[in-house]
Amino acid sequence: MSDATGSLDILRDIDFTVAAGETLAIVGSSGSGKSTLLSLMAGLDVPTSGQIRLLGQDLFELDEDQRARLRGINMGFVFQSFQLLTHLNALENVMLPLELAGRPHARAQATEMLQRVGLGERLRHFPRVLSGGEQQRVALARAFVMRPPLLLADEPTGSLDPATGERVMDLMLSLNTEQGTTLILVTHDPALALRCGRTLRMEAGRLLH
Repeated sequence: MSDATGSLDILRDIDFTVAAGETLAIVGSSGSGKSTLLSLMAGLDVPTSGQIRLLGQDLFELDEDQRARLRGINMGFVFQSFQLLTHLNALENVMLPLELAGRPHARAQATEMLQRVGLGERLRHFPRVLSGGEQQRVALARAFVMRPPLLLADEPTGSLDPATGERVMDLMLSLNTEQGTTLILVTHDPALALRCGRTLRMEAGRLLH
């Protein structure tokens, strides 16, 4: 990666493949490079060298607009800070990616997904009146409503209490099973990682094998 001061050597010697439908946890201490790797995998950051291939396509052979279109169709992203639009209610937040993609029946699909995550009674509530767990479930509904082949999640339970975090993880894994979505999550929680089919550990920008 690069910034205004030049090259930043954050990640080195990273090489792995994730199979369709797999659940993968990337673990490591704070500052180990986990979130940077996830951003690169999403095509949100651009590496100084190397390839990241999604469904056979090298993300960095595409320009920014092309990467955004590829993400919109094939990828969901769950942020630790939820990233809900505060001026939209829960239903509108989940409808938004469907509408941007020109999908029909956006309201019905968004309503169904919010009901699926247990928020059928909170459709018209704005983020400011939702709890942290409820906001995270809205974010999950928004990510899953497009039925993406790949879901990336950055510390999805990091800001939640243990009980709520457990319910959110239950939901992610159940939706993964039902939709066949490949799930890659970054976490510092070993117990959370154990619930995934495979774990990769990072330290100082490198994968430990």
